[in-house]
Amino acid sequence: MKQLKLIGSLAFVFGLFVTMFVGAAYMIYHEPTLPWWLKIAIYFILGGIFVVLVTIVLEQQKLRAAEKKLPSPEAKSSIMIQNTANVPGREVLEVLGLAQGHTIFAIWLGNDLSAMVRLILGGELTEYTDMMGKARQVAIDRMIEQAEKLGADAVVNVRFMTTSVIGSAAELLAYGTAVKLS
Repeated sequence: MKQLKLIGSLAFVFGLFVTMFVGAAYMIYHEPTLPWWLKIAIYFILGGIFVVLVTIVLEQQKLRAAEKKLPSPEAKSSIMIQNTANVPGREVLEVLGLAQGHTIFAIWLGNDLSAMVRLILGGELTEYTDMMGKARQVAIDRMIEQAEKLGADAVVNVRFMTTSVIGSAAELLAYGTAVKLS
């Protein structure tokens, strides 16, 4: 099923790009009333979009490769994470301040299309579930990193907050109180 979804997503994105890049070029050369400077401007717009898309793809590949190499800070950290006000059996000696981490995640256009179809048919929107799971882990890792810089033993009262930024992009904030324990 995942391969079929991927094929459908790729077909959609391919069709969109062919329409934008080839279709627009075709219309430019078959419409003789457009002045040369407008044709050049349209190519700048299309070329700019293409360059941005290529750089985003390259950035994502680089980030994915880096994610595979490095273990999560949560896995190697000795900092305890609690959603309660205290740590059972331990006493809070010092409050170090707020520890927070946040990220803004979006999903690929093809996955967004799949989710829209699932809205019609019903069922879990797994594309968004995966996106929010990854965002939550990144936010927690960044919160732990900040707590380590403060010299904390634990982060208590950990909470999550999410907001929609634009379209299918969501911000996730993880925050809590960094403390020293007995």
